[in-house]
Amino acid sequence: MSGGRDAGRLNELEAIVRDKLEPSAAQRQQVRDSVIRYAEDFLDRIYELPAYIGSDGKGIEAAPVGESPGDIGTLLDIVRNHVDQSGINPASGGHLGYIPGGGIYFSALGDYLADVMNRYAGVYFAGPGAVRLENLLIDWMAGVVGYPSSAVGNLTSGGSVANLMGIVAARDAAGIKAKDIAKSVVYLTTQVHHSVDKALRIAGLAECVVRHVAMDGKFRMDAGALERTIVKDKKDGLRPFLVIASAGTTDVGAVDPLDNVGEIAKRHGIWFHCDAAYGGFFVLCDEGKKALRGMESSDSLVMDPHKGLFLPYGTGAILVKDKNALYNAFKYEASYLADALKGGDTLSPADLSPELTKHFRGLRMWLPLKLAGVAPFRAAVEEKMLLARYFHEKIREISGFEAINYPDLSVVAFRYVPKKGDANVFNQELLRHIHNDGRVFLSGTKLNGKYVLRVAIVVFRTHKETIDLALQVLNEGVRRLES
Repeated sequence: MSGGRDAGRLNELEAIVRDKLEPSAAQRQQVRDSVIRYAEDFLDRIYELPAYIGSDGKGIEAAPVGESPGDIGTLLDIVRNHVDQSGINPASGGHLGYIPGGGIYFSALGDYLADVMNRYAGVYFAGPGAVRLENLLIDWMAGVVGYPSSAVGNLTSGGSVANLMGIVAARDAAGIKAKDIAKSVVYLTTQVHHSVDKALRIAGLAECVVRHVAMDGKFRMDAGALERTIVKDKKDGLRPFLVIASAGTTDVGAVDPLDNVGEIAKRHGIWFHCDAAYGGFFVLCDEGKKALRGMESSDSLVMDPHKGLFLPYGTGAILVKDKNALYNAFKYEASYLADALKGGDTLSPADLSPELTKHFRGLRMWLPLKLAGVAPFRAAVEEKMLLARYFHEKIREISGFEAINYPDLSVVAFRYVPKKGDANVFNQELLRHIHNDGRVFLSGTKLNGKYVLRVAIVVFRTHKETIDLALQVLNEGVRRLES
């Protein structure tokens, strides 16, 4: 009797699942065509769309999730009106405010395939093809930056997790235990990305000694000051174990003297972690290679494909020279995964990272690199460096503007100095004017007490006409504010 009732209920449930969660070919096409039309319309207008639209609460009226099914047309209208028309447009070439990527179209197709197939990329036994493909990408990146073929790594969700992994590997390689933390020393500058500070806390190193190394006039780590501080700390009975340098800071895009830092770290037996989340892929071009000289001397390196390769958000990477250091920091044992250990000599991403459940991120990177080849990516990063130099040259030609830094890579900090009044207030008002205009998006920061503006030229759709437009908007803003 009970079995009969259960059988009937099972039939009902199966019918519901098949009807709504397993759409027919015709249903798939109807929804897919609507989504594709929306995406194509977005791309067709991408160079005309504003880079920024001030939010007025958009999104709060979006339909909440409920029991009843919705219509794709209605749902896309909600996306258009409440998501797509407020805030920053990171796909726009006019997005010059932070360090975005822009979202290569072929990456979206890679994600589509990865999601439909739902291949698991965490353990070799379960997804050997996916794991091999991601390891191939790690090997390619290692070769690009000058790491040995024995290096390992992981495709992460971004630079924050990658920095955490590098710091944990350094901690464990040095054998830092709870009793050692108070005498263990980390060296970095005040320009280091805030994710590093967070990673130190998460890694249980909040109580270690953190030395903020002096910088030169271009906001780069002073290598001489670093060595003097290390020598003194050793003499005082402390234990230096980690130095963190930046290959492209967020504020001004500064590159620390990586070759000198690498030599000092090696001489003193200190793990050298390089945060090249923003700057790493500039190594693809000759000018970038010069700026990043010494990056290959690091023990661990962060570089984000969603920045320098213009992929969608959620694509970071960590590289580590010592395979055992990364493996020992994140290895795992689980009885229910005993069969999953049959990977032979192939290390699984789950062996080398905090993640067990892992999205097949590699396809979004592999597909565009294979379809387009590396050459256009190389051209794009060189173009961004030259555009930054062009902006630096042009902004200095406009009376009243001063450039704070000559770009090491593709970020320029600058400000306007009015003939009267507070320069900090004026530049805050100038930024407000730019945001209200919306054609380009810039951001501001504080350097040595001065409020400055910054352009970060990283989107692949940013070209010379975009920079000329930014200069025009800045000129218009100054005239309006001074009048």
